[in-house]
Amino acid sequence: MHLSEEIGTRLQEERKRCAKTQNELAEALGIAKRTQANYESGASDATAAYLSKVATQFGFDVPYILTGVRTTLPLDSLTSVEDSLLKHFRTIPEDDQKAIWRILRAMSDDAVRTKK
Repeated sequence: MHLSEEIGTRLQEERKRCAKTQNELAEALGIAKRTQANYESGASDATAAYLSKVATQFGFDVPYILTGVRTTLPLDSLTSVEDSLLKHFRTIPEDDQKAIWRILRAMSDDAVRTKK
């Protein structure tokens, strides 16, 4: 598979994750359905303007589309509580972050064991 086809496949994955058809996405972005289809098939390379729009409007993970490595969470994936926890976590010293990580990992391991 060529790089353009790999990128197209990942672009299609992101579109499906957003529960959009090619027509719906193309219409929302103001492009032709054929253009969307060409991007997803790898027949055409997506433009920077297009990638910027899908990232901004739909939360597409553009680094994932281009490289195959997930780097971000979908924009709406965190609740307000999770977002607040993350912001607070980032303000504490690294040693405290490691301690919290150990506690959370232990709690998660316990939760998994009790489900069995």
